[in-house]
Amino acid sequence: MERMEDCRFVAEKVKNVPPSGIRRFFDLVSDNEEIISLGVGEPDYVSPWHIREACIHSLEHGETSYTSNSGLIELREEISRNYTRRQDLYYNPESEILVTSGVSEALDLAIRSIVDIGDEVIVTEPTYVAYIPSIVLAGGKAVPVPTTREDDFRVKAEEIEKRITARTKAIIINYPNNPTGAIMPRDELETIAKVAEKHDLVVITDEVYERLTYTGKHCSIAALDGMRERTIVLNGFSKAYSMTGFRLGYILAPEPLLNAMMRIHQYTMLCAPVTAQVGGIEALRNGESEVQAMVNEYNRRRRLIVKGFNNIGLDCFNPGGAFYAFPSIAATGLTSEQFAQRLLEEQKVVTIPGDVFGKAGTGFLRCAYAASREDIKEALERIEAFLNRL
Repeated sequence: MERMEDCRFVAEKVKNVPPSGIRRFFDLVSDNEEIISLGVGEPDYVSPWHIREACIHSLEHGETSYTSNSGLIELREEISRNYTRRQDLYYNPESEILVTSGVSEALDLAIRSIVDIGDEVIVTEPTYVAYIPSIVLAGGKAVPVPTTREDDFRVKAEEIEKRITARTKAIIINYPNNPTGAIMPRDELETIAKVAEKHDLVVITDEVYERLTYTGKHCSIAALDGMRERTIVLNGFSKAYSMTGFRLGYILAPEPLLNAMMRIHQYTMLCAPVTAQVGGIEALRNGESEVQAMVNEYNRRRRLIVKGFNNIGLDCFNPGGAFYAFPSIAATGLTSEQFAQRLLEEQKVVTIPGDVFGKAGTGFLRCAYAASREDIKEALERIEAFLNRL
């Protein structure tokens, strides 16, 4: 069978995009019950019943049509109220909020709406695996800015500024961060905001983990003085409300930017599924108690896994948000890929090599603690056994 890379009909930019390193490990383990997965970042909770019930009720009443391209106005109103309450940021539900099919579509729309051929977009590393391919597929160039364990994986404004050229169009930030779990305090965001203003750049902030913050309160860069008009906020329901399969996200942005994204959205996705949107309304109206319960449990798992890694000799950064631990495996002498592959083969534990997320992730593993405490304890025992054999 002819390989995609050899097919003359496939665009070169697609051939040059690597397959997802996360999905490769996920596909290896999807049918193996012996395996403990700390791999894919998906909550181990089922979506709360009242959310599912609202969706069932809507289906029973025949709500199966297209919605407005922008999404149900009731959902946009709830999104607006929630961001006003949590971030003191008001977005007009009529003209500044777009409901999308997951944050992945939101990211694609944000990048395609602002990037022309040859434009440069700054991304922090380690970085979520979709950012750089999305930039490349839009015809842009990704410019990585490394972060380090010594700086708690927080990007430094001066490191961003060093990499700005005449072609730089935007900066993508993601806090709480996937894969490191790092958070960004307000004062450090302010230094990045000053760079964005000085060089007249757009900031895309991926805030899908903003509800999963364990130390302090998440601050959106859009809430800082002068930043709202140059910031695109991406968020969704997958992580906080355990609604991954609903594929429901949203964008908050000033009207000119939102209109640009709408122009792409209306010709590609048209609208997010109406059933998922009904579930999103119910989640925002009545889901706060479940969110708090899940955050509290993730916090317990966070302390368990970080302490466990440090106890078995793998130095582990203490994440302030999301649900990922990012231990260093550099002392073992193995590469991240070798460690993850052998751990899977010999101990049936799935982790993700840190360099999947860019060069700055070399020597680390991403381990999702969106698994039960029992599975985390068992995984730590198996990892310790693996280390003892090295």
